Amino acid sequence: MRSLRPSRILTQIMRKHSLIHSSLMAIVLLALTGCGPVDEALSDEDPSWETTFFDDFDTFNPENWQDQILWVNDEDQCYLRDGEHGTREVSDGTLKVRVIDLGEPVECDNMSKTGEQHPPTRYVAGRIASKNLKEFSEGRWTARLKVEGSGSDGMFPAWWLLGARNNEPPVQEDDETVCWPQFGSGEIDIFEHHGTAAPEDKYVARSIIELTDEPCNGDWWTYQRNLEADLDEFQEYGVEWAGDDLIFLLNGQEVARNDSLGTVITEPMFAILNFAKIDASPMDTTWTMEVDWVKHERRIAD
Repeated sequence: MRSLRPSRILTQIMRKHSLIHSSLMAIVLLALTGCGPVDEALSDEDPSWETTFFDDFDTFNPENWQDQILWVNDEDQCYLRDGEHGTREVSDGTLKVRVIDLGEPVECDNMSKTGEQHPPTRYVAGRIASKNLKEFSEGRWTARLKVEGSGSDGMFPAWWLLGARNNEPPVQEDDETVCWPQFGSGEIDIFEHHGTAAPEDKYVARSIIELTDEPCNGDWWTYQRNLEADLDEFQEYGVEWAGDDLIFLLNGQEVARNDSLGTVITEPMFAILNFAKIDASPMDTTWTMEVDWVKHERRIAD
């Protein structure tokens, strides 16, 4: 049997004393918290996930986001660059994406997929995307945001994902040739509020897949899930790849599921935050989607 030097014996005694002290502290903490689990109180980090991207909007970081300028869905507004007229603003630690009524029409350079230019409009808005900057396959995307005054006709804020090979502007890489929503250009809507069609505090989450008989056209309805939250207050809206499925999260809890699509929509995707005006309804105030932070996480292998 190997003998221990006095210094090693002292080290072992101190280590045992430390373990006893730690155990006693854990017992005290359990008693103070009503014997509930203390790890939830100490940390909200899940050790099975690793953060791969996080933006808390202390500034507008061009390494994470760029303006996305295009015309889709016959929307009434014109997307502007560089936050012109306050259409996007980072201040006080949050991003504000807005629709603003200028009071009189202005020229708009937004182009449709078929090459048509948006007509002059009095409504301007912000839309940013992480395309070619922050793109990830699968994992979990989450944003903490709020939309005050939900339910107004024409209101159309969204937090969503699009496949990295999508062929819509900006086209910056040779492989950006895939039409929506084919593989490489798939869509997942994590939070979408259509004020004309839905009352306040209602939103939808969905995946959109290609119609089998209509190339480059999507099935909006099969995987749509109608959900409810207090949109006036900050909530965390997320999507997670979970085995074969995609699950939609509200404040970390599952609220909806798209069965079997976790193995269908697997391409790298970028994030989009935008506020659109979906119809010609008048506005009586500026619309704002305020975003506290956005993050992507990947599951750590066992």
